[in-house]
Amino acid sequence: MNEQLNTFIQVVQSGSFSKAAEKLFVSPTAVMKQMNLLEKHVGMPLLIRTNHGIELTKAGKSFSKDAVFMVQYFQEALLRMRQSAQSNQLVIRVGTSMLNPCKVLLDMWNEVSDQFPQFKINIVHFEDDSHTLPTTYRTIGKHYDFIVGPTLTENWKEYFRVLELGSYRFCFALSRNHRLASKKTMSVKDLYGEQLAVVNGGGSAVIDEIRDFLIRNHPKIRIKDIPRLYDIDVFNRCEESGVVLLTLDVWADIHPSLVTIPSDLDLWTSQYLMVCYIPYILPRMSISF
Repeated sequence: MNEQLNTFIQVVQSGSFSKAAEKLFVSPTAVMKQMNLLEKHVGMPLLIRTNHGIELTKAGKSFSKDAVFMVQYFQEALLRMRQSAQSNQLVIRVGTSMLNPCKVLLDMWNEVSDQFPQFKINIVHFEDDSHTLPTTYRTIGKHYDFIVGPTLTENWKEYFRVLELGSYRFCFALSRNHRLASKKTMSVKDLYGEQLAVVNGGGSAVIDEIRDFLIRNHPKIRIKDIPRLYDIDVFNRCEESGVVLLTLDVWADIHPSLVTIPSDLDLWTSQYLMVCYIPYILPRMSISF
């Protein structure tokens, strides 16, 4: 019935079946069928068909005044119904970005979500920008309640509750045209004579250890410092310049022109955490990941 009302309103506004069909992205025949069904439902003719379009009958003129109201009321009733059905649900907003993907959390959540029907997940996107990310992290709770990502800074616990979910492997990313791009795995010595981009000053003890290890034990690798944090621009610059990038396996698909190759830096891994702003959710859910 609602579809017939919407079609009727469009026919009245357009003045013909063909023009209404164009607006509705259906065929004129489909519009005519909907109008025939509507007239059968109300029990009287609403439209006068002519070679020049349509005209409203007296009943049609009266009905058209109420049709818009009925459609609007129907939409409002649906909204009230949905709000009522969700009134007992707790919405958890999960932030996601290219460098902080929430998929690992959603995969875990899908395995246990039937145990917690009162919770609903909403996904909220944020940008990976090295200048704005520190502020973004500190404002968790304003636009979203959780993010999942690697612990590339060490002071998160000062601001949030955190839950360790696992770890990522360090890898090397390089242009598909690079001389080393065909290798299945790469050792540190493969990088002799190459430039390796590494974050410096980003607050990550693990990356600082790797950087110091390479400078101390492998001076034939030229370290190119990246200030602050990883962001998409870092991947773009490495692809354009031919510089190798110290990266994580989770970022293998960030840039289609870069290949990500496992490294022999097995002494180091980067944890990935669920970072939580709202303190009562985790104890209340009591989920073991």
